[in-house]
Amino acid sequence: MNVAVVPVPIGRVEGCAASQADDVLAVEEALEIRLGNRSLTITMRTPGNDFELAAGFLHSEGMIQDISQIRRMGRLSDGSADVVVVELAAELKAPMQAQRNFVMSSACGVCGKASLQDLEVNACPILPPDDIQLSPEIIHRLPDALRSAQCIFESTGGLHAAARFDLRGKLECLREDVGRHNAVDKLVGAALLERRMPMSASLLLVSGRASFELVQKALMAGIPVMAAVGAPSSLAVATAERSGMTLIGFLRNGRFNVYSGSHRIAGFA
Repeated sequence: MNVAVVPVPIGRVEGCAASQADDVLAVEEALEIRLGNRSLTITMRTPGNDFELAAGFLHSEGMIQDISQIRRMGRLSDGSADVVVVELAAELKAPMQAQRNFVMSSACGVCGKASLQDLEVNACPILPPDDIQLSPEIIHRLPDALRSAQCIFESTGGLHAAARFDLRGKLECLREDVGRHNAVDKLVGAALLERRMPMSASLLLVSGRASFELVQKALMAGIPVMAAVGAPSSLAVATAERSGMTLIGFLRNGRFNVYSGSHRIAGFA
């Protein structure tokens, strides 16, 4: 049984007074994803929604586009690390350059790529034209909706979150993980397993910063609008601009910055 949190005894100091207490920590454990007999990657994640994580990872890597391309997913036990084994449809074959070279930490989304050229294997697609128009009021409501639904974060303070909203700002799905890239992969994997791809009528909100790998994963899923509570990186902005994504950063305290795709936000020309 997967456990996302674990209680631990701690020493607590308030001012000059020391005492013993109990705390709750987010669990971080290894998950190996295999394609048949071949090890594809090992990622450090919060246990739970592992099939979603595997499916979302394969989609983000450009190995699959639809859930029908996965013939079967199963689970093995290999020491202390969980193992998810994926069997793809017979006509599919993972490219050799997609293989990771070492363990991905919970902070890494592109670690282990064999070369810089490998990042171009699943080059971000150009989003099709749309007529999406979002009022600032909808955008402003997203962080509170995300925070109120983060049940594990409230008890640990140690998890990233990724949330999918519809175009009216209604929360449709939320996933938490110690790795921000894992949280997005789980969210994408959930949509994939629910046959909701592409997510062309969805907004993505992430609890931290907007890095290149998160923008890339969102674009692979067809998401037109991505918002982050924190700052975007220069490569994230350039990638979003090139692909036609609306990228929002510093969404908090009643304000936000629009770094690309401002035509989808009401009030901009």
